[in-house]
Amino acid sequence: MSAGAHLNTALAAERDAYAEQLAGRPAAARYRAARDAYLASHAETGPRSWGRLIGALKMAILADDGVAEVAAQALADAEGVEGPAAGYARALAAVATGAAPDTSEMLAAGDAFARTGRALQALADGDAAGYRAALGEIMADFEARDQHLSGVAVADTAMVLERLAEPRRMAVHPVSALLPQAV
Repeated sequence: MSAGAHLNTALAAERDAYAEQLAGRPAAARYRAARDAYLASHAETGPRSWGRLIGALKMAILADDGVAEVAAQALADAEGVEGPAAGYARALAAVATGAAPDTSEMLAAGDAFARTGRALQALADGDAAGYRAALGEIMADFEARDQHLSGVAVADTAMVLERLAEPRRMAVHPVSALLPQAV
């Protein structure tokens, strides 16, 4: 199967997972399928296909399955590489595994990278107020969008961050049509 075919499979599984979770149904199996397809596509395209690698890590986090392995790959592939996307891969992997992130490239990039960088840094620092503020900015951005990459109106970045915030007892649990309802 080609990198493009794997990517199409990943995007379809991700879309289905979001739809299932927003409807209140279990979605872990679909998140795992998306993770695996993203990883397969990443393997075909090379170590600098950051979107595929970040997608795989986000899916692993949402599935709560394979996080350590995908994070290790993200850290290895992005080591020494400059740019906000590589920085995002490293920072997300670091926070997902309990390490201190370097969010400087994300913050310097501004916009969505900076908002997510502030949230990741706040999670790592145990800064509940900083995390709440950054998550609020992320939610406002998603709620203002007319289109969503997955084709499903979902605040996926917020979902991932909230999953990372839960064991730190920092989850905000915002109420939005773009997020599954907390139980």
